[in-house]
Amino acid sequence: MNQKLHIPCMSMRKIAPISGTLIILVCLISAYAYAGTAQEIDTSVDVTLERFYKQVEGAREFAGVAKGMRALPNVKKAGFIVGGEYGEGALRVGGKTVDYYNVAGASFGLQIGAQSKDIIIVFMTKEALDQFRAGEGWEAGVDGNIALMKVGGGERVDSTTVKDPIVAFVFDVKGLMADTSLKGAKLTKVNKK
Repeated sequence: MNQKLHIPCMSMRKIAPISGTLIILVCLISAYAYAGTAQEIDTSVDVTLERFYKQVEGAREFAGVAKGMRALPNVKKAGFIVGGEYGEGALRVGGKTVDYYNVAGASFGLQIGAQSKDIIIVFMTKEALDQFRAGEGWEAGVDGNIALMKVGGGERVDSTTVKDPIVAFVFDVKGLMADTSLKGAKLTKVNKK
């Protein structure tokens, strides 16, 4: 008697999104579990700002007229159809850290890979800074529009030509995704003191 045992198996079309989602969740939970201390975040922000000033021509002068700057160093993003990102940073006013924030986001669509990037968000007006600080959470494009500045290729940033109240710089992108957008990024104030 020759009998074959039939074991149902899932197709790759079903497994890929499930496994991709699990990988993203593990990465984001791991990043959140190893959240930095206030001192670690401040050190990372210092290094990121120095890199920003070196890589973006005119950045130091641009920052000099800003009412506040939020730096999010080394924001990690990974995706396989379903994507997620996470990072931590600080808001500085007058060169001093006043609040700590994390950024988290999720996306769905054609994407595969991983990357890290630095994000600097500059508040050019006191009103924009006050509105941002008034809430516990803030989502780009929902709670305020952000002008994403293109950097590189010898371009110089100049505060006299920028008229937007909130300006973002995404730079030092490493990885395969090359995503410089802030779409869906949710910033949440965290207590690190």
